[in-house]
Amino acid sequence: MSTPLTMPETAIFDLDGFLLDPAIWTESLAGHIAQKDGLGELSELQINLLLSLRREYAKHASVTALSHVCHLMGLDADCMQHVFPGPREAWRIAGLPNPGEEAKSYM
Repeated sequence: MSTPLTMPETAIFDLDGFLLDPAIWTESLAGHIAQKDGLGELSELQINLLLSLRREYAKHASVTALSHVCHLMGLDADCMQHVFPGPREAWRIAGLPNPGEEAKSYM
């Protein structure tokens, strides 16, 4: 029987479930978030998409079109919808900050 994952104590989330300090994000923390959300263990593809999403956010400091992230990885424009429950979930698991109400409405 596997031991349930617990969230690291340093991980603090806002009321919408977004990580308050994206600098503490790790692949392990992403795994904890995914497990807590019932997604199971993250695949290599999911981890690579999250890393690409974080790189794009670091470059532009704003919400990046998820289709662009898919394109950068040589995948179909709607790849995020196929590997995550939705764009908002991918953004959360990537440990990125709350994008704001307007961005969340179209995620």
